[in-house]
Amino acid sequence: MKRPLVFLALIVAAPGLGCGSDLGRVSGDAHPSVRSAVETCSTEGAAARQDCYEERLLAELEASGVRPALDMLAGIAAADVDVQREAHVYTHAIGIAHFDPDRPVAEVFAECTELFQSGCYHGVIQAHFMARGAPDEESVTTLCEPFKSSGEERFELFQCLHGLGHGLTMFYGHHLPRALEDCDFLPDNWDRESCYGGVFMENVVAAISPHHVATELASETRAAADAGDEHEHAMAMAMTAEDLEPFEPLRADDPHYPCSILDVRYLTACYLMQTSAMLHHNGQDFGHAAESCAGAPESWRKTCFQSLGRDISAYTLQDHEDGLRACRQSPPEFRDFCYVGLVKNYVDLTATTEDAFRFCTSIEEEYKARCNQALGEQIGTLQATEAGRRQECARAESDVLERSCLYGARVPVS
Repeated sequence: MKRPLVFLALIVAAPGLGCGSDLGRVSGDAHPSVRSAVETCSTEGAAARQDCYEERLLAELEASGVRPALDMLAGIAAADVDVQREAHVYTHAIGIAHFDPDRPVAEVFAECTELFQSGCYHGVIQAHFMARGAPDEESVTTLCEPFKSSGEERFELFQCLHGLGHGLTMFYGHHLPRALEDCDFLPDNWDRESCYGGVFMENVVAAISPHHVATELASETRAAADAGDEHEHAMAMAMTAEDLEPFEPLRADDPHYPCSILDVRYLTACYLMQTSAMLHHNGQDFGHAAESCAGAPESWRKTCFQSLGRDISAYTLQDHEDGLRACRQSPPEFRDFCYVGLVKNYVDLTATTEDAFRFCTSIEEEYKARCNQALGEQIGTLQATEAGRRQECARAESDVLERSCLYGARVPVS
């Protein structure tokens, strides 16, 4: 079965972790706007700090454009580790504010970058659905078609489909089952899984970070529609018309919820995100989350440990030693999938492989083949040509592991 990309390095394990901001040093050549933002916002409490940074970033977006705003975010994240952990949330905010209903989605989309798990792309799609009105089968199935013409390279296609899941979830007031139903309009399994991933990610983000700009935009849109604002009314007509019952996003007493109540076809995407919910409720205890993953349905235990690796990558800020220590709290029979989730996230963060290959050299020998195969799976999506895939896999530390990488990248090997 084709697997979706997992460009979900989630920040969701991280929002609100600390009582105050853990500051690094603002670079000497940092733009004055970066220095001013860090000096002003970093002293605030968690919610106020996020609002403060978002206000600064959106002001930069309005004044200078999307790339300078993203550059500003990168500078702030380098100085404030809390922002680095939550950076995907901020990129969503930039993408939402960057959306222009008078321009083609693909044109606006192309102005984003892959910075911090490509959240700008996802925000554009979220805002598109809030601006467009009621989704239907045609609008869901055609939205990402412009990104299917670039050969086998599926990076932007994934970002669109994943953003589609975010957008549908936000549109339906974070009613997860309803959003999943619209993902089911997509005819291709890879497309559906990519959309499901956005749904589950938005579900967790909204529950853990209620000040997330997407959640606030949805609330503001509904309030404007209820007040009779004609401009905003079309943006919310489906949500108000369907009158959906509220959906409980997470449950503290069930580490497997919402996966535990969903149809089997959604469980792979659900468990690829589930440890973010587990870590939220257990105080970021990786050992406890590993125990919960071991209790998942047998067919999705490996998927759950892959989710744990992704969250470990986000929480440890890609520090190799910290990542190794955290994954080694997993049972030996599942530890390789923790490494898989972690190393795939290294690629997802930057769309490069050098650091990920270095990580694969540092793990136990018996897990190296799986680690390199996982890198190959990411390379197979990032590189459209066989030559490009071979060149990337040549970074592996041995001929045997290079073949594991090539196998993951779907390149014929002897």
